Amino acid sequence: MTVSNTTLSTASGTFLSILPNLNSEDVLKTVLLAVIGAAVSFTLSFVFKILSTKYRR
Repeated sequence: MTVSNTTLSTASGTFLSILPNLNSEDVLKTVLLAVIGAAVSFTLSFVFKILSTKYRR
């Protein structure tokens, strides 16, 4: 896959324009919420898998 210079420049410019506006607290909160969401998703998927195999007729 080839990325054109325009696409790379646009993505880099967008990232660099957002970077100064990010607080470390915001990044930490986002990472924490992502970890909690992933853990809940994994746990519920695991529980539903167990329940579906247990009650399958």
